[in-house]
Parts: sequence; C-alpha cells; structure tokens
Amino acid sequence: MPLRPLPDTGASVAEPGIGARLSAPSAVRNADVIAGVLAVHGPHEGRALELASGTGQHVVAFANALPHVEWQPSDIDPDRRASIDAWAEASNIRPAIALDATTPGWGAEHARQNMIVLVNLLHLISEAEAHILLHEVSVALAPGGMFALYGPFLRDGQTTSDADAEFDARLRARDAETGYKDAGDVAVWIREVGLHVLEPLPMPSNNLMFLAHQPL
Repeated sequence: MPLRPLPDTGASVAEPGIGARLSAPSAVRNADVIAGVLAVHGPHEGRALELASGTGQHVVAFANALPHVEWQPSDIDPDRRASIDAWAEASNIRPAIALDATTPGWGAEHARQNMIVLVNLLHLISEAEAHILLHEVSVALAPGGMFALYGPFLRDGQTTSDADAEFDARLRARDAETGYKDAGDVAVWIREVGLHVLEPLPMPSNNLMFLAHQPL
C-alpha cells in the first residue's frame, strides 16, 4: 500500500532555500522543542532512524542535541532527500535514504535501531497505513529502543482548537481515510505491536509526543 503524496497543507509545505535546501515553517517552529524532548528521554548513543524526514531541518536539530547518536534520515520524495542532504552538515547524519514507512518489510531491513522518530505524518495517512507503520517500527527497534511519535491528535474523538478542526476537515475532504487519529486509539495500537507506551507528553500548539519502548 504505497504512501500517497502529501496533501497541500501546512504540515507539508516547504519553501525554497539556499541551493537544494527546502524550509518548512512547521519545522522552524517545532524542531528545537522536539529535539529537547529527545535529548532528555532518548538514548545518547547508538543508531536512530527518522521516518518521513521532510526538509531535513528536524534531523539537524536532533543530531545537534544528540551528537553521539548516528542519525539516518529518510523520505519517499527525492527533492526532500536532496534537501535533507543539503541541510546535513553534522558528521553524525548519514545520507538520506528512500523509505516508505507505510509499506511492509522495511523494519527487518533497518533492524536494531536504538531510536525511531516520526514527526507530523500519522494524520496524513490512513488507519490501515498507520498499523503497518507501527508494526514495522516494532520490528526495527532494538531491545530497549525508543519510538518517538509527534503530531496533532484527537482527544476523545474531538479536536482541541478551531484551527485543528479546520485542518482535520481539509484533510478528510481530500481523502476520507486520512485525518487526525485519536490519542487513545494510537496508544492502543502502539501496545498492540508489543511496545510499552508512556502517557503522551503535551507539546506546543496542542500537539502530543508519544514515547514508547521495545521491551528488553
């Protein structure tokens, strides 16, 4: 089930920058905040895979916050992979790879990850694709490895602001299978793939950060 092209929404908009670099306003706003959470809760060495890395601005912040972790960014879009590589100046960031996180099988190919990070994607894919993604995350994580999932979520079936309600409605109007997932459902899905999930952390702009661990 291939990942559909991202809809033209605020979550996926990227503006031209210097050379191949693209700049996403959302990444400018949240990269350092997310990196701060990973620096506190994530492993300080080992291997980390970022799914759907987008412009590359997030992984730069993550690599700076965790300089002894080897970061592997990935994306399905060649233009965004070029942007990632153009942004990546730190020695602990590997060249971006093509990876569709919603297709079966990639977990075994990228096994033994100490951390996997996913930012702002779950609302852009279907529930069926989300289940595939989470299963593959569980396969790819090393024992004790951490999964960090950031984005907007429903709470008890409801959005938390007018802006979120409008954004969710736009997503569903373009593709009824996409849209915000409920935080309670996502916690259940994560547990169903065998990970131990913590209470989600509140983040700016009504977003949440789920942290889950592979049992030892």
